[in-house]
Amino acid sequence: MFEFGIKNIAFLVIFVMAALFFAKNVSRLISWLKLGKEDNRFDNIGARIKQTLIVAIAQKKILRDKKAGPIHAGIFWGFLILLFSAANSVLTGFGIINIFNYLGPIYSIITILTDIFIALIILAVSGAIYRRYVLKIERLPKDKDEKIEAFAILLTIFFIVTSLLFENAAMIAMGTHPSWAVNPLASTLSTVISPSIAPIIYNVGWWLHIILILAFMNFLPYSKHLHVLTSVLNVFFSNLGPTNKLEDIDFEDETAEKFGVVDIDDLSWKTIMDGYTCTHCGRCTSVCPANQTGKLLDPREIIVQIRNRTEDVAPIMIKQKEATSAGTEYQPTEEEQAILDKKLVGDYVKPEALWQCTTCSACMEECPVNIEHVPAIVGMRRSLVMMEADFPQELGGAFNNIENNAAPWAFPQEERADWAEGMDVQEAANKPEFDILFWVGCSGSFDDRSKKITQSFATLMNTAGINFAILGKEESCTGDPARRGGNEYLADSFVKMNIETMGAYNVKKIVTTCPHCFNTLKNEYPEQGGNYEVIHHSEYLEKLIEEGKLPFNHDIKKELSVVMHDSCYLGRLNSNYDSPRNTIKSIPGLTVLEPERNKDKGFCCGAGGARMFMEETEGKHINIERTEELLSTGAKTIALNCPFCMTMINDGVGSTGAENIQVKDISEILLEHIEANHKD
Repeated sequence: MFEFGIKNIAFLVIFVMAALFFAKNVSRLISWLKLGKEDNRFDNIGARIKQTLIVAIAQKKILRDKKAGPIHAGIFWGFLILLFSAANSVLTGFGIINIFNYLGPIYSIITILTDIFIALIILAVSGAIYRRYVLKIERLPKDKDEKIEAFAILLTIFFIVTSLLFENAAMIAMGTHPSWAVNPLASTLSTVISPSIAPIIYNVGWWLHIILILAFMNFLPYSKHLHVLTSVLNVFFSNLGPTNKLEDIDFEDETAEKFGVVDIDDLSWKTIMDGYTCTHCGRCTSVCPANQTGKLLDPREIIVQIRNRTEDVAPIMIKQKEATSAGTEYQPTEEEQAILDKKLVGDYVKPEALWQCTTCSACMEECPVNIEHVPAIVGMRRSLVMMEADFPQELGGAFNNIENNAAPWAFPQEERADWAEGMDVQEAANKPEFDILFWVGCSGSFDDRSKKITQSFATLMNTAGINFAILGKEESCTGDPARRGGNEYLADSFVKMNIETMGAYNVKKIVTTCPHCFNTLKNEYPEQGGNYEVIHHSEYLEKLIEEGKLPFNHDIKKELSVVMHDSCYLGRLNSNYDSPRNTIKSIPGLTVLEPERNKDKGFCCGAGGARMFMEETEGKHINIERTEELLSTGAKTIALNCPFCMTMINDGVGSTGAENIQVKDISEILLEHIEANHKD
């Protein structure tokens, strides 16, 4: 069981040197993380473990890609199994021989799986090389250095597993194979190995296997493939709450010198870890609506540049921090000062790219290691707006309107309830007792097309006998366009004002037709003490139908097919894809069609992230791209569940010149059939 000789002494020296060098690099990376802002990611350990098992271990998000997914998953799972072999090789180096053999039948299973995954990894590496260098998949990096590094990594993986295969085969040929080990692939290979040269093959295989593992381990901290070490941790520490939930800024902190993300020390430590963990796979880029319509924004590049900036400036920041702790001041060299003078936004990340983001979160949905692109992008927007007053001109108009009119448009707040004229709808000020507050939102209050959605939903609630009220002229913008647009100070003031207003009426339950209002009220108002039960109208209508409060005429003979477009803020940000579909599927004779990109793979309309108030000046318009895809289904009616989407898809239909196409909210479709029932 225990042997120790010159080979073991040599290994011990190499192992200690490799371990110390690795520990030094890990310490360096951790010291860089500590430059980031505090962010509690150690809460709810059970949920984090579950998330890690599903996303990191089971590779759920990797497998969304039906071609590349199995290749990567095979390599990942194979390495998990091969950890036993790696541990065995290390123990052998310490002179401890075949210790795992004491596991008995369990070791037999491990060794069988080892051979299976050796074969799978060889196939997977071959497939990855073919896809990257023969098929030249579009989303993969084209940079020459990255291509060389990726090839070197794949070759290293190939030789790690093949050296293990030959090591095991040689042991079998020598007759020194552990008694409980079952290696069918190695056994087959052993038949062509002469016992006379088997010891040489064994030693070459063992040394190659262990040296490659130690070299690989120490190369990773300097590599674009650092994710091999950090991806599982990154998933564990990723946000458990709603996608792209944005954190508040404490504007009452008198010591604050910066707002938003100016440099890496304004990022959370988790965002810096995101930079370490980016796999450069390009999945985020391949689903980004801005990038896929020919614009500059590349979500991958944003995260890559965060790492680049970290690697450049972190060592200098640490020297400054250590000097300050010692009561002195660090004087940077001329070269270091040149790095300090550079800006994260400007020299690394292009400002124009930041303003092209629709905050749809497709990048975050697709990322296999749970990188959080959108909060980083909005954080950089915040610094541009609040530190430099640098933002698109048309967005300035929206900011001014919100500040002066409590809405992104130049309509007087007194007209917020004009849509309800002649309807049985009362304002909270005139109705002391009500069960539900109907939050109408700015679009639903002022946009002519969206007002029809508001009226339809209010009519449905009256039909169902719901005791509800609106705030009317006391309602103000939730702050979503300002917040996503980077003007957190403006958003913060409206959040506080709305919470105070609703507190005066003891509001407990809110329903809204706008997913943007829904997301903000539900997920972000609680940070300021605004705790309500917030329901989107699609979910509420689904509930009313289930309770039989909205009956239909089951004799309707007209067949109707509609294509469903998902709102990003209801779907990806809040994981509700079913309620809109269930609501209109309840209509007899109605068929719901799906576009090619649907549900969690859906394509944005282009309005989110305050893009509703900015012009598209580069590439194809996002709303036209999406509208063409919806029209390609052949449906004559496009079903929506968001007033922002209504504006964008309506404009898209007009721009394409399509005829006899109706664009309707689910509440309008529902009301039509209920009214048909009443008329009959």
